[in-house]
Amino acid sequence: MPSEPAHSRPINPSRERAVWTRTVILGLITLVVLSPILVIFGLALRPRLYSDAAGPTLDTFAYVIEHTDILVWLKNSLIVSVSASCLSLLVAAPAGYVLSRARGSTVSLYSMLIFVIQSFPIVVFIIPLFILLSKIGLVDALAGVSIIYVASSVSVACWMMAAYFDTIPADLEEAAWIDGCSVFGSFLRIVIPNSLPGILSTAIYGFLVAWNDYLVALVFLRTDSRFTLAVGLQTFFQQNQTDWGPVMACAVIMLAPPVLIFAFLNRFFSIGGIGGSLAGR
Repeated sequence: MPSEPAHSRPINPSRERAVWTRTVILGLITLVVLSPILVIFGLALRPRLYSDAAGPTLDTFAYVIEHTDILVWLKNSLIVSVSASCLSLLVAAPAGYVLSRARGSTVSLYSMLIFVIQSFPIVVFIIPLFILLSKIGLVDALAGVSIIYVASSVSVACWMMAAYFDTIPADLEEAAWIDGCSVFGSFLRIVIPNSLPGILSTAIYGFLVAWNDYLVALVFLRTDSRFTLAVGLQTFFQQNQTDWGPVMACAVIMLAPPVLIFAFLNRFFSIGGIGGSLAGR
């Protein structure tokens, strides 16, 4: 007998209520999670103090761009974040490959050392790093904070890359070795192209570590023209009164690059296709 069409099947009332209940609960949770962001946007669109404008307006964004150094701070944040992300990835990719493929007491010691290093908070190293960078002239320099961001993110980046390399079958590299490829050549031609999601995840992590940092930039950057967005944001706060419109407009601008980067790279987060390389083996 032919099966009954799906649209003509009776709907289970209890199941429908359960679906609606889950939908409502998830909607409420989403609203609670997004409420701070909605507040930020609401305050950013609110007219400034002593302004004659009524209702939502973009005048606050225009004021921030025209009368502050926010574009300079944005450029500085992008410079240190992108450079720190790329440098930490250059270190973490080969190091993670060693953690994933190599075996032995030396590698185990190296792995444990990375774990110990990442367990220390950055505040522990602030004073020694300040003394060191002051001697080589990298205090109040974007290169100095970039180096610190690389050092603070590279240990976790190594673990992230090693975890993703573990998901790539070693048979792919062995097939390349049989064809005459070297270990380094198989790493570049086989492992790296198949590790795009892991590479992007690691790069985004390194970017966010530098982008969201406040303590390191506050300690090592002294000149207004070298401030990052996180440090520049504090200049909007006054002793007796704070105009929250410009503060929140700056916060919206600070939110934009990570969101845009993730939205652009989201389509590349796919791990399908690796298994197909081994079909018929």
